[in-house]
Amino acid sequence: MPQLLSLSRAARLVGVTRGILQKKIRSGELETFEGQLRVTDLLRAYPDTRMEDTTMLERVERIKEDAHYTTSSEATTLPSPEVLEARLIKLSQEFIKLRAQLDKYTEFVDTVSQKLTEAVDIPDDETLRAEIKLLHEWLIKEQQQPITDKRAHLLIKDTFLRLIAAHIKMIPSGHEFFVQGNDSILEAAVRVGLAVNYGCTSGNCGLCKARVLSGDVRKIHHHDYALSETEKNMNYVLLCSNTAITDLVIEAAEASGVADIPLQKINTKIKDVVSLADDLRMLHIQTPRSQSLRFIAGQSVTLITTDGISADYPIASCPCDGRNLQFYVRKSSDHAFANAVFTKLKSRQDISVEGPKGNFVLKEDSTAPALFLAYNDGIAPIRSLIEHALALDTVESVHLYWIVPNEGEHYLHNLCRAWTDALDNFHYYPLVGSIDKVTDISLNDVDCMEVYMAGSADFITVAEAMLFKQGLTATQLHKQISV
Repeated sequence: MPQLLSLSRAARLVGVTRGILQKKIRSGELETFEGQLRVTDLLRAYPDTRMEDTTMLERVERIKEDAHYTTSSEATTLPSPEVLEARLIKLSQEFIKLRAQLDKYTEFVDTVSQKLTEAVDIPDDETLRAEIKLLHEWLIKEQQQPITDKRAHLLIKDTFLRLIAAHIKMIPSGHEFFVQGNDSILEAAVRVGLAVNYGCTSGNCGLCKARVLSGDVRKIHHHDYALSETEKNMNYVLLCSNTAITDLVIEAAEASGVADIPLQKINTKIKDVVSLADDLRMLHIQTPRSQSLRFIAGQSVTLITTDGISADYPIASCPCDGRNLQFYVRKSSDHAFANAVFTKLKSRQDISVEGPKGNFVLKEDSTAPALFLAYNDGIAPIRSLIEHALALDTVESVHLYWIVPNEGEHYLHNLCRAWTDALDNFHYYPLVGSIDKVTDISLNDVDCMEVYMAGSADFITVAEAMLFKQGLTATQLHKQISV
């Protein structure tokens, strides 16, 4: 039986994204066996893999960390001593079983070798005797063949990573992710952009209840929600209160679309109002610890001040942190909410959030290259979509074209450049001009892409015509008209 690795673990070991491995699978460079990759095939595709490789994996992790606000506990990369001890015990038990199997196979091979030695002198047929001798010599040679350094390094690296992080597979969606540091299973799932079911995140509501089909978990947070004896016997746990000791397969509810996300109203406070330009503010709202906003990247909410002024804005931040929500607000004298942001809304003031709403979301079942087109403040929902795509790590490549009316107005330029520098499959094109600037974009293989665009109605009309002319179909196009 060949040694097999899940796609997520294989990507982690060789230091590339899942999207890159999926591209190699589609092109025939890599073959899958029961949905997994053989170690030998992986080493053949990445012969230079070393224990000290950092490459794209670490760069992607840094981007994910930068995508949301972290507490000191979230920034911890090592699991607790208790979890490390439990993982060491499990690995030791596995190694004992493997050693027993190895001893059994060694004894078997030695027996076969002895019988071949005895069989050489039995046959009268010289040809048969010669074949038995060749078989015996081949067997001895194979026994003496050392394990290659590359394979040994990969297996050592895999063992080390299993100590640091546990691999999780969700059923029935098939989504995969890793639990690292002191994260609960829920925290790890949300961080990579999965729309798992949850409510309070503090063990009171029971909405994150899930069934562990294989593997071991450890309770790390107290919860008041009481599981029934039947649920306990069926291995149900609260994802917000447990971490993974070993690799897990979990049966859990996940939102399959916007219809599965409930409408929520959260009374909260403004964390900060940040000036990005004379006519632009970034509004940072932080929800209570017990009430994160569940939403899908690309969606919008209604923001309501204490005196009843309200407006709809797209969420510019990633669902990987539903507590910290960012919005870009453009100055406008005839827009009551925008005027409030520029004149009176301050840090720690009360504000309400209602939502989410909208269908401008990522097509998560597609691994095709993703093209993002944004005009001016259309970058807000586009940013959320991109960060979600990077967290999911399934898209083959990402291409961002951001057009602004005037020089110096790419207020997320540093972030976009960071994505470009860190990711081999991310491509950023800042453009300056009117909405007609989009017609200067010439694309190859646009008929193989998923396209997401956000901007004014006029921009959407012009961009649509350009894309359809280049071969895009309506089913590949996802659009959001911004105010």
